[in-house]
Amino acid sequence: MSEKNEQGKRAARDRLVQQRERQKARERRRRRLIVGGGLVGVLALAAVVGVIAANTGDKSKTAGPLVAPSGATGKDSLVIQAGADNAPSTLTIWEDFRCPVCAQFENAFRDTIHQLESTGQIKTEYRLATIIDGNLGGSGSLRAANAAACAQDVGKFAAYHDVLYRNQPQETDDAFGDNAKLIELSGKVPGLDTTAFRSCVEDGKHDGWVRKSDEVFLKSGFEGTPTALLNGDSIFPKKGSEQITSANLKKWVAEANKGKKPGTVTPAPSGS
Repeated sequence: MSEKNEQGKRAARDRLVQQRERQKARERRRRRLIVGGGLVGVLALAAVVGVIAANTGDKSKTAGPLVAPSGATGKDSLVIQAGADNAPSTLTIWEDFRCPVCAQFENAFRDTIHQLESTGQIKTEYRLATIIDGNLGGSGSLRAANAAACAQDVGKFAAYHDVLYRNQPQETDDAFGDNAKLIELSGKVPGLDTTAFRSCVEDGKHDGWVRKSDEVFLKSGFEGTPTALLNGDSIFPKKGSEQITSANLKKWVAEANKGKKPGTVTPAPSGS
């Protein structure tokens, strides 16, 4: 038994070393992230080490029913889509509602992404992770993701998603772990605060779905959140590459869509 324990400890240490190397590369990438024309400096520690903690967490918590939100797509119905189905390009975004860098990304590029969606240039595929819960403890990543899935059930994911990022608490403040806070914020989305929504949030209807999504993220090889891919290629720059700005994102989408028809125009997501 002791030999097995030692082997398990060595394997865990090896995993941590590998994850730390990946996260060092991730941090270098984050330092190059352009937000509103200015360079983001040293970014949140929890976003850097969150995957390490989550990878060594209690996997037994993944048990439970997997109830996908209405309209979810992709393998195991783990994708929530915004924009036209037939848009020529796809922007895939992995996010954690407690992740401060995700909020920086969303608050900087939200209007650009919605403009590209509303003109049929892209569809956005949102995929959710809970790495900050794994790093700092608490349940705000999970609870907020479940609430966002509840909003998806009534077609209000995009608006509520934006509200959550506009009202994100400090990373160490697990305010999103309180269902009452999530319900309070739903009042900022017209028509969302209903008995059905409250019941969905309080019952954790989509908890199993969120945990499954987080499992897929941890196995994906991605280095952290946010991860954003345009037609499968990262939009975050490598050394010597063009930096991510709103103008460059529009340019990259235009280049990807050259010669292709825009998708059916859909209304831009809204929310205060």
